[in-house]
Amino acid sequence: MTEVLATGLTKKYGTKSALRRIDLRVESGQFVTLLGPSGCGKTTTLRCLAGLERPTTGRITMGERIVVDIERRTFVPADKRHVGMVFQSYALWPHLTVAENVAYPLKVAGVSGGDRRARVREMLAAVGLSELETRPVTALSGGQQQRVARARALAARPGIIFFDEPLSNLDSKLRYQMGQQVRALHTQFETTSIYVTHDQEEAITLSDRIIVMNDGAIVQDGRPEELFDRPNSPYVADFMGFQNILPGIVASVKDGVADVRVDDTAMVVAGAVTSDVRTGDRADIAFRGVHVKPVRESATAAGRFRATVERTTYLGTAVNLLVRADGLPLRVRLETSDLAAGEIPLDGETWTFQVNPARAVVLPRDSADDRYQTTMTDAVVTP
Repeated sequence: MTEVLATGLTKKYGTKSALRRIDLRVESGQFVTLLGPSGCGKTTTLRCLAGLERPTTGRITMGERIVVDIERRTFVPADKRHVGMVFQSYALWPHLTVAENVAYPLKVAGVSGGDRRARVREMLAAVGLSELETRPVTALSGGQQQRVARARALAARPGIIFFDEPLSNLDSKLRYQMGQQVRALHTQFETTSIYVTHDQEEAITLSDRIIVMNDGAIVQDGRPEELFDRPNSPYVADFMGFQNILPGIVASVKDGVADVRVDDTAMVVAGAVTSDVRTGDRADIAFRGVHVKPVRESATAAGRFRATVERTTYLGTAVNLLVRADGLPLRVRLETSDLAAGEIPLDGETWTFQVNPARAVVLPRDSADDRYQTTMTDAVVTP
């Protein structure tokens, strides 16, 4: 296991800044995920750490070793850093067998033939491919090729393994299975793992820490549960799956809970305060569809609203709703186990709902947040 420390990391392509003074620390043995949309800088950060890109400025240390110090003109290439890499495309040698692909980094490192064969067998057993040792990699499924790529990355027993969206080419069921194996191998071989993805569910299930990036900078860094429950901005809330993000004015603040009057509506929604806000401040109230429940008319007014169902999507264990309240489209997700038989809301019906104030989040607002004014897309809601 090896600690990774980067300070003042920047990367420019001409006049465009891909990274803006990144400072990060990955402790020895941690599994850390860089999360964000395309173009946010996560892959560029990974490639700079792995030695596949030369930063414009900054310093990187791995353990006690300085691998990058631009000011002192120090740059250790990737093949000298003793790291493993799993690429999105897997980057396997198509003319080699499974065993030959896994053995390649050992051969480059000068590991003797007997030790090399033993290590290859160990790695293939670890990823469940012992019986495919002599098969050409071109004859494997996508999931099998992904496992070969992981076995190859682990073969030389590196202290650090980098993953660049390795599961993005797999179907959802296989992604989950392969993700669990990625995490199990991380624990088994006691590596430090740095993982890139745009999938928030993948990041939450695999990581010890998540670093959310935007426009070449880190915008939030914390444990999965911190980012999932308490994002620090509308940008992070949107990316972490808060389907409803509404702008408004703080009407009152008491005991860590604020009432937010939603712009151009009569709705007042209560939520937990994550930073200093005062009565009269502009703020967003963010909540997930799963934190909205149907209630009786007599329910407490705070967070309650009447809405017309515009679309119902039945999922078996849950129902996703697109509803409209005071002209605003909102997302609601109801578990069918919480509904009486035959009680599923139908298109055109009007229901009363209430937002759980313990799960909604109040976020201070600035001009940079203007694009996060309500639900983002008509995609199927996830909890």
